[in-house]
Order: sequence, then structure tokens, then C-alpha cells
Amino acid sequence: MIAEITTLPLQIDTPFAGELFLLGRLLFGATLAFMGLNHFMDVDTMAGYAEFKGLPAPRFSVIASGLLLVLGGLGIATGVYPVVAAGGLAVFLLVSAVTMHDFWSVDDPEERQNEMTGFLKNLYGAGASLALLAVGGTAWPYALGVGFF
Repeated sequence: MIAEITTLPLQIDTPFAGELFLLGRLLFGATLAFMGLNHFMDVDTMAGYAEFKGLPAPRFSVIASGLLLVLGGLGIATGVYPVVAAGGLAVFLLVSAVTMHDFWSVDDPEERQNEMTGFLKNLYGAGASLALLAVGGTAWPYALGVGFF
């Protein structure tokens, strides 16, 4: 007999849960938004790296990814279009992990370690984004509450 898998409804009604959820959203979202702003601080250098990695339209890719990080991060932090923000960030972080941080193809040990760190950073960011996506259709405490769901 196969065990039945049940789920419990999401409850954010324990002491300080709403405040901790807000703090987590602010830390995660603000960090991603800051990373996005960094895309605009040195577009030429980042575009050169994107070109080195084989991305088409490297300058456009840097600007578009910076915009996605800023808007997605702010969306998570404020609770504005959280499903769109979390979904967009999850897809972007997964794609950029394998396209920009392909540590398995790097020979230099130091460079390989740097790429692996970037890869893992993107993976755990994608994991957090997927977790937020899972609760994106519920009411978030201390959120502006603008969205499609």
C-alpha cells in the first residue's frame, strides 16, 4: 500500500511569522534588486563577460537581466505581483546558473571555484523564488497586495 501524501494549509498565524516573512522578503528582494542595479553600474564590463559566455545580444541581455532583477526583487519585497516576480526570478536564476556559471567547463581551479559559487548562488536563489512562487497566490502579511491572484 502506498502512503497517502497530504498537505497542510499554509498558515502564517504563529507569533512573529508575518514579521519574519516580511524580513525574509525584504532581505531576499532587496539583495536581488541591488544585484540588478549592479548590472547598470558597469554595463560594458558585464556585456563583455556575457559575450565571452556566448550570450546573444550581450548588452541587451545585461540590461534586460538587470531590469528583471530590480523589478523582481522589488516585487518580492513589496508584495507587488508576487507570482510574476517569483516566477520570473526563478526562471532567470535557473537559466543564468547554467549559461553564465558553467563551472564544469572551466579548467583553472580558482576560476572554477568562482563559477561554482555563482552557480550555487543562483540555484539557492531559484529555490527561494520557487518557494515564494508556491505561496504567491495567498495573502502575504505586510504586502501591498497588488497582483493577478
